[in-house]
Amino acid sequence: MKTRIRLAALTLTLGAAAAVPAQAATDAHVEGRLPSGATYSMDVPAHWNGTVLLYSHGYRPAGAPNPAQDSPDATTAGKLLAEGYALIGSSYATTGWAVTQAVPDQLATLDLFTAEFGTARRTIAWGTSYGGLVTTTLAERHADRFGGSLSMCGLVQGGVANWNSTLDPVFALRTLLAPGEDIPLTGFADQAAAVGAAKALTSKVSAAQQSAAGRARIALAAALHDIPGHNDPAQTQPGPTDWDGQERNQYTAVSGLLQLPAFSWRQEAESRAGGTMSWNTGVDYTAMLGRSPLYKEVTELYKEAGVSLRTDLAALNRAPRISADPAAVRWMRRTSVFGGRLSDPQLDIHTTGDGLIPVQAESAYRRAATAAGSGRLLSQAYVDGPGHCAFTSGEMLGALHTLEHRLDTGRWDTSPAVLNSRAAREDSTSAARYVDYRPAPYPRPYDLAHPGDARP
Repeated sequence: MKTRIRLAALTLTLGAAAAVPAQAATDAHVEGRLPSGATYSMDVPAHWNGTVLLYSHGYRPAGAPNPAQDSPDATTAGKLLAEGYALIGSSYATTGWAVTQAVPDQLATLDLFTAEFGTARRTIAWGTSYGGLVTTTLAERHADRFGGSLSMCGLVQGGVANWNSTLDPVFALRTLLAPGEDIPLTGFADQAAAVGAAKALTSKVSAAQQSAAGRARIALAAALHDIPGHNDPAQTQPGPTDWDGQERNQYTAVSGLLQLPAFSWRQEAESRAGGTMSWNTGVDYTAMLGRSPLYKEVTELYKEAGVSLRTDLAALNRAPRISADPAAVRWMRRTSVFGGRLSDPQLDIHTTGDGLIPVQAESAYRRAATAAGSGRLLSQAYVDGPGHCAFTSGEMLGALHTLEHRLDTGRWDTSPAVLNSRAAREDSTSAARYVDYRPAPYPRPYDLAHPGDARP
């Protein structure tokens, strides 16, 4: 099924994105359905500049609406169409941890675009959040289809690392706040079991937030996932030594982690992998906390509460561990882990205060790309601000044009001054916030392939 509309000015709905402004002067809008069942959307301006942008959208939970989306938001789409870019993207055939559907659906959408409009002068893959995982998969495994890629707030640590580091905070919360209680953290029979476990642990965490000792333990769990103390634009920014304020903000993010990713989303991913793909056998939580940028906060809150951090870490390190199903790990590695083997330039951008996909994910991918000899093709830039994917339109477009500059010249120029200048040209209403920044190491080993990794 395909619908084609030619208009001098078009307003359309892009699912999670709002309507593209009429003044974008879209010459062609094409939508339809792929054989997989995924829908797709394409927007091509009257004066196409020859570049097509294949957008990969973020994670959508099982059962959520699943429309096709070809840009991050309406404002960004309008600017890009006005500048001559063609925008395309699919819904993916399924929701959830859908990488095995997303990648072929995105490639099929690109094939249809080529058949409809001709071969692009340049094709760029870009995406946000989970779409950053899809984008990086396209870049590593289908490099012949793209000139470059842009991952924004991306899950570039890959699936194995993501699910392992999602396990660590809930393991700490259960061990320290619900000792002896049978609250499953993996291996859920179905969504009902996952939701029930989430509710049971959430009630313990909610009660713990009422005491100084409980708050110290919640901060410890947050530190194991590197959840920053300012992780939402709606939060009040605490001072550098306002440990209580930082923990209040982390508590909100931890509560969100419990409600969806750590239980409900995990169960959906486990159903695809065929078992538990996470483990903490061999993990030293004392060492992990020592590497965390939040170490000082945790030690101060424990001191204020009069609780022994050493005792709690010892309890974590002797608690019965969770083992993975090797077949499930193999499935996750085969579908959702990166080797860092880039053939074309990739630019990653990330906010420093991301509580859902912490900025340390970029350290994981830098490690992989360096080990694979692709370090010169990867550049990473950081926006100083709280929130997941909380970029301005100018910051995203500034990053896109910086990637294009690399493709045109063969040289990276990702200095904050240059990125901020490009962002300001695209959006004069919002201050650009790129800064010099280097994230801490990722809290868990990136992949099973590295010596010394804990193995299931």
